[in-house]
Amino acid sequence: MTDLAPLIDNLPSLRETVELHGLMAKKALGQNFLLDRNITDKIIRTSLEHQNKQDFRGEYVFEVGPGPGGLTRSVLAHNPECLTVVEMDERCIAIMQEIQQQVGEDKLQIINGDALKQDFTSFSGSPKNVVSNLPYNISVPLLVGWLKEIKHFDSLTLMFQKEVADRICAPAGCKDYGRISILSQLLCKVERLFDINPNCFVPAPKIWSTVILFRPSGLEIDEKTMNNLEKLTTMAFNQRRKMIRQSLKQISDLEKKCAGLDIELTLRAEQITPQQYLQLAKLP
Repeated sequence: MTDLAPLIDNLPSLRETVELHGLMAKKALGQNFLLDRNITDKIIRTSLEHQNKQDFRGEYVFEVGPGPGGLTRSVLAHNPECLTVVEMDERCIAIMQEIQQQVGEDKLQIINGDALKQDFTSFSGSPKNVVSNLPYNISVPLLVGWLKEIKHFDSLTLMFQKEVADRICAPAGCKDYGRISILSQLLCKVERLFDINPNCFVPAPKIWSTVILFRPSGLEIDEKTMNNLEKLTTMAFNQRRKMIRQSLKQISDLEKKCAGLDIELTLRAEQITPQQYLQLAKLP
């Protein structure tokens, strides 16, 4: 198998690429470009180490919003079977095409489109991994979609705004704990890898970023239970300051159901664990 790392090293530097293309980040697309290969290499290296992998040989990787291609280069340097990038910005498509010319169409596939409209599970190749510095404005909707299909993925290595990462990783009883915490922690083993200083980005955002590794927990939630879970958590956290006897009062036989699960009606939304919400969602 061809080692792609030397081919990647022959490309112009990321900063040269940005200058050559006159690429300026667009706020409307949630863009903040990461131009430091030391950081992008660290993201891939750390994620692989936590998965006890040396590289991506024999695996298929998907990236959303590659921008000027910093993370793209780091993924390719770790020799995936194929990397598929999904990008809306035509300016960045041109950069992806330059990388594709260097490594070959069999190693880098390019989709010019909206990531929210893609069915990643239908893409060819397995095992599947997603690696992305997610556009801030669509990070949570993308994550929720992938979590619901997590059985089709080997891993998700994703970068979020630190405040979103805090919510994802928050334990029950914490002020940041909420719906995305519950869904993430039920369906995945969630590992916070490291934080990234705003000064590493162009333009520098006002907040820090965090890289998180998600791996399937093995738990499968059927469609009916998932709908119930989303309904329960929406009701509970829309009135998170109220006791669940009030926020979940629309649930039939609430007192009986909670008593059977040893859940006190005086608890508030953030005091109920992910497993307790799941148990409640499973009841008819």
